[in-house]
Amino acid sequence: MLDFIREDLKQFQAYTPHPGGAVTVPLDILDTNENPYDLPSDLKAKLAGHYEHAIATNRYPDGAQLELKSAIASYVNRSANLPQAPITPAQISVGNGSDELIRSVLIATCLGNQGAIFTAPPTFSMYRILAETLGIPVVQGRRSTADFALDLEDARSQVQAPVRVVFVVHPNSPTANPLTANELDWLRRLPKNILVVIDEAYFEFSQTSVVAELSEHPNWVILRTFSKAFRLAALRVGYAIAHPDVIQILEKVRLPYNLPAFSQAAARLALDHHEELLTVIPQLLQARDQLHADLAKIDALQVWPSAANFIYARLNNGDDKRLGDLTQELKAQGTLIRHTGGGWRITVGTSAENQRTLSRMHGVLA
Repeated sequence: MLDFIREDLKQFQAYTPHPGGAVTVPLDILDTNENPYDLPSDLKAKLAGHYEHAIATNRYPDGAQLELKSAIASYVNRSANLPQAPITPAQISVGNGSDELIRSVLIATCLGNQGAIFTAPPTFSMYRILAETLGIPVVQGRRSTADFALDLEDARSQVQAPVRVVFVVHPNSPTANPLTANELDWLRRLPKNILVVIDEAYFEFSQTSVVAELSEHPNWVILRTFSKAFRLAALRVGYAIAHPDVIQILEKVRLPYNLPAFSQAAARLALDHHEELLTVIPQLLQARDQLHADLAKIDALQVWPSAANFIYARLNNGDDKRLGDLTQELKAQGTLIRHTGGGWRITVGTSAENQRTLSRMHGVLA
């Protein structure tokens, strides 16, 4: 059976958004790094009205996404204060989530035994998963066990042919640490025949970006998303910022009409009201700092600083199997957190969600 399927895919482990198993209690969903707050009801109503009156469901969406790309470019320029060399719509590609853009990068660079990618776990697993589904080799680097910074001596030795693409996250997921000055200096010095993908999915929380350096590095791609700070995870909108020549290639390999009209409308609405939507960011950062302080008081846990909307923790004794069991116990009580890379990635939720999570953690760790 399935003799027509590639042998490597038969044993392949797919990405699982939530842990399996029955759930009999309401869930606090703190495992996907989403914004805990939905769109305000008035914006939802405005979006619904746009859908009713302005979107013809029998027609394809805007395949070029020109209005959305222009709105994204304006937002990027404002947030990065780029009056001298502003980002243009020709430097934007829009995807059905950042995952589609990652896949487009892989297709454009490494498909057909053309190259390999470099990534350093623990990090966002979709780089490896998407590469493996395409039959692309993955070269894995090392990180410091103290602060999860890249082992740059190892990285320098690993990023050689056939590696064509280096993936990093700024700040990293699941460990929440931003790129260090040394890491950024290494990326700047990589040869121009290496594509550097810097994932800034959590930019609105970290307020740290390399977009101002893009004009100096035509081999860099910055990825961002509307799924986190902008509260549009259900609608799957991501975007890439890069040199126009790189964007032109990404546009060639993306699927036509890849982003539904409703998702495009929602992203444009979010950008039109970005100041309102982002007002919750200081509140979430304050909640993150409080949650971090409370988690640090739990003797069984080691907790790391965070520059994002989530916190990374491990058991002090390093017992990853026990951590997996505890994850299931928390789920049974109503808290979902991500067990990954030997630790817990805990999304910052509402105050009530955070308090319930702390209470349940004290219980399972007692």
